[in-house]
Amino acid sequence: MLAKEERERIIKSAMRVRHFAYAPYSHYQVGAALLTRSGRIFTGVNVENAAYPAGICAERTAIFKAVTAGEKDYIAMAVVTENGGTPCGSCRQVMAEFSLEMSVIVLDETGKIVLDTTVADLLPGAFGPNDLKTTSNQ
Repeated sequence: MLAKEERERIIKSAMRVRHFAYAPYSHYQVGAALLTRSGRIFTGVNVENAAYPAGICAERTAIFKAVTAGEKDYIAMAVVTENGGTPCGSCRQVMAEFSLEMSVIVLDETGKIVLDTTVADLLPGAFGPNDLKTTSNQ
C-alpha cells in the first residue's frame, strides 16, 4: 500500500512538472511522476511535435527516464491533466509491461483526485511478457 507521504510526493511532483509540458498544438499539458521501489521519483511531461505521431506522453517519458536510470520496479504513478484525463492506451500498455499492480492516481489541475486505481484495472486482459513465451522451440 502506498504511504501517505509517498502519495503526496508524487502528486506534488506531477503537479509541479506539468507546466513544463510542450503542448503548442493541443494545449493539453500533462505531468506525471513515477515512484520506484527504491524510493526514487521520475517525472515526465508530454512533448508534442508538428508531425503528431512523433510526440510522447508524460507517463511514458517518466517510465523511459526510470528505465534509463536502471529502475524497473514501480510502485505508483500520479498523472495530472487539466480535467483529470486518464492515460492513453499506449501508456497503459507500457505501464503493464512493468507492473499490473502499480497504483495510478489521476488528478485534475486543481489537485482533485479523479481516479485512484491500478494498471490492471486500467487495462484488463493486458498483453504482457508472459504472452510471448512458448513451451517449445518448434
